[in-house]
Amino acid sequence: MQYTYEEDLNEDLSFKYSWFEPKEESLSTINELKKNIGKTVVILPVFTHSAYAQNGFYDYYNENCGKECLTVKIDRVQPPQYNSGKNAIQVLKLLGYDMVSDIDVHKNPEILAQYDKIILLHNEYVTKEMFDAVDLHPNVVYLYPNALYAEIEYNEQNDEITLVRGHGYPDSSIDNGFDWEFDNTRPYEFDTECANWEFWEIDNGVMLNCYPENIIWKDTSLLELINEK
Repeated sequence: MQYTYEEDLNEDLSFKYSWFEPKEESLSTINELKKNIGKTVVILPVFTHSAYAQNGFYDYYNENCGKECLTVKIDRVQPPQYNSGKNAIQVLKLLGYDMVSDIDVHKNPEILAQYDKIILLHNEYVTKEMFDAVDLHPNVVYLYPNALYAEIEYNEQNDEITLVRGHGYPDSSIDNGFDWEFDNTRPYEFDTECANWEFWEIDNGVMLNCYPENIIWKDTSLLELINEK
């Protein structure tokens, strides 16, 4: 089952990304890009979106609360925000990419084998099941730095996540929760201008060297290159 937010759906269950109504002069470009998306899926970062919610992980990091804030309910009320790649979600959906949530991947990791290419957004917090599924896929576009950064557990019965390891927890010396050799958090997560963006290759795909939230809706060359990878 595809995960989404009611606020982003029309009555016929189509997406209503009103921020990105395509301009008439852009339609030819959009239609051309649509032709080349292939068998590609975008993984929506629902876990990460929830971790950033009020009384969540970041209140713990900022010492506003104790470990009780390291277990949070899945946020199904607020639409995606900057920290979960809202702009990318809208643009890539407009272009016709398939979308599944990280909850879907956690429950059924084999779903990724149906696709020739995966696009990760700011999927910072993931379960071990999802990490392994992504790590084993041969063609991943890591569109946002800081992906696959911290390990969580997902309790399906309670619909909540709990931080297990990473982001300085349970020990301040722990950075990436999976000890992932290709972690590209620093300094690339903090480059939000993306003035000199580029992809570089790793064992199972390519990584972008900046946080593209502020350019993805207006940089056609970036969208074209995502298609080509």
